[in-house]
Amino acid sequence: MKTLAIEPLTKEAFTLFGDVIELEGAKQIPINLGTTIRYHDLAKVDVTDEGGRTLVNLFRGQPRVLPFEVKMLERHPLGSQAFVPLNDKPYLVVVAPAGELDATRIRAFVTSGWQGVNYAKGVWHHPLIALGEVSDFIVVDRGGDGLNLNEQDLAEPLWLTEDALSAVTA
Repeated sequence: MKTLAIEPLTKEAFTLFGDVIELEGAKQIPINLGTTIRYHDLAKVDVTDEGGRTLVNLFRGQPRVLPFEVKMLERHPLGSQAFVPLNDKPYLVVVAPAGELDATRIRAFVTSGWQGVNYAKGVWHHPLIALGEVSDFIVVDRGGDGLNLNEQDLAEPLWLTEDALSAVTA
C-alpha cells in the first residue's frame, strides 16, 4: 500500500496549486462605520474563460474514513474553484500541479479547520475529503458553456492514513 504523506496547509506550501483562504496575514479594512472588518482579496477567482461566470454554491461533504484510497484526481481547465468551510473542522486536500498529471508530484494537506483553498485553473485535485462529520462549504467556481471538468484515474492508488494524519496533527 503506497501512502501519501500529509502536510499542514500553509500559503507557502500551497502556492503552486492556488490560494489558501485564511485571515492570518490578510489585508484588513474597517468598513460600515467601523463596525465590520473586511479581510480583503483572499483568493484569485479566475472563471471568465470562454464566457464563464461566477457561481456560488454550497457543498455538503460526507465524512471520509481513513484509511482512504485516492484513485483519481480531477481538474477544472476553464476556471478556479474555491472551498470555504462553514465549520471549524479539518479536512484533507490532495493536489498535483496543472499540466499533464504526474503522480510523483501529488501532495496532501490537512487544513487547520477554518482555512479554505482556491484551486488555480487546471490544478489537479481530489474531490472534497471531509473528516469527522458532515461538513458544509461555500464553493465559488465557474458556470457557463465549455468543458470544465477532466477526471483521470491514477495508475496506482495512493492511501491517506490515520498514521500520516496523526504525524502532523499530534
